[in-house]
Amino acid sequence: MLTILGFGMIATFLVLIMLKKMSPMAALILIPALFCVLVGKGAHLGEYVLKGVGDLAPTAAMLMFAIIYFGVMIDVGLFDPVVRAILRFCKADPVRVVVGTALLAAIVSLDGDGSTTFMITVSALYPLYRRLKMSLVVMTGVAATANGVMNTVPWGGPTARAATALKLDAGDIFVPMVPALATGLVAVFLLAYVLGRRERKRLGLLTLDEAAAEPVLATAGGGSGTAPTGGTKTGTGPTGTGTGSGSATGPAATTDSAADADDLQGLDPHRATLRPKLYWFNAALTVALLVLLVLQTLPIPVLFLLGAATALTVNFPQMRDQKARIAAHAENVLNVSGMVFAAAVFTGVLTGTGMVEHMARWLVDGIPDALGPHMGIVTGVLSIPLTYFMSNDGFYFGIVPILAEAGAAHGVGALEIARASLVGQALHMSSPLVPAVYVLVGMAKVEFGDHTRFTVKWAVLTSLVVLAAGLLYGII
Repeated sequence: MLTILGFGMIATFLVLIMLKKMSPMAALILIPALFCVLVGKGAHLGEYVLKGVGDLAPTAAMLMFAIIYFGVMIDVGLFDPVVRAILRFCKADPVRVVVGTALLAAIVSLDGDGSTTFMITVSALYPLYRRLKMSLVVMTGVAATANGVMNTVPWGGPTARAATALKLDAGDIFVPMVPALATGLVAVFLLAYVLGRRERKRLGLLTLDEAAAEPVLATAGGGSGTAPTGGTKTGTGPTGTGTGSGSATGPAATTDSAADADDLQGLDPHRATLRPKLYWFNAALTVALLVLLVLQTLPIPVLFLLGAATALTVNFPQMRDQKARIAAHAENVLNVSGMVFAAAVFTGVLTGTGMVEHMARWLVDGIPDALGPHMGIVTGVLSIPLTYFMSNDGFYFGIVPILAEAGAAHGVGALEIARASLVGQALHMSSPLVPAVYVLVGMAKVEFGDHTRFTVKWAVLTSLVVLAAGLLYGII
């Protein structure tokens, strides 16, 4: 019964948010509360919720101060050169923009923290997507999938958890998986290229070569329209509509877009918060913070807490200015931290009632004996849905040891199980139980349901590519 109710609770949640019948925050709170009563453990709801909140409180604190820190860095102009450099590379070509999204997200993901990756990626690229009327779910989907593949670095979490759960060396797990993960990253870049071409076609934009040959841009068809002459333009995409005014979206805009960098939303070159004299201090502070994150010198929440306090004090010595900066980013802080604590209700009930354990046992017991010698493949396939429906802690400490035990009975080593367990991370980063995804959709102003509908299929495909590459290279 607990197994059925567990799957029922997850399915109900996903259906309601994807159909936009409930907001994610309300669904994360009310649905598990209802199912806790149905399980017959309503009297323990408070206990489960407080346990979940306690487990996620450090994450919420980290996100709160990380948002303030990177918000201040955006305010003072640290990322302005990055945005302009990306704009020069992209040249207003949606293909380059989407590929650039995957590249930036993959590079920043080396710090091992998804929230940092999404904050930097969205801060740099959001104005460009808005300027070109591009679909914002393309940005969130590509960024999340790229980060999911890169999330497997030993200091990123999943690999360390697998190593701890099975008492293995993280290097022995990760290093042999590099070719398969690299293949998955190539798949993300191919996906970005395909999505970029689709966006280019939808918007009716020309490539640079086409722009040189064509004096006039034809009106886009089948999606969003752009005017060949100056005036007001409107664009419609999966995330809604956008309007703007000014020069035409055509060859001139395509080739001269770098000159428009200062016009992008959020990059006003004359904004009062700029601190050009402190640019190198802020750059050094950010690099030092990222290095300390990788080295894990202090807990991540403590590092961001100290970083935010330092950034505010140095860049805005006056107390009124500090209050103004905090107030400017309060909406993002409240939205993200609220979602984290709401997710704590969901995970607390799922774990406290025993639904997760029963679901795991049901899945493992349902594996036919004939598949025993192929437990590596089974683990890889199961990692895709399981890391989406539960936290990494629940999967790696609750389910992977069971799978390893089943594999050992058929001669499959723990190392192979551990490597296969990394396959599903491309999808995991879009899970409603991952706090970082709310940073991504919140800063990008994308509905979580829209992001889910768009991203899940591509993330599953990427995970399957990683699994297939692991089999092809003999890693799994």
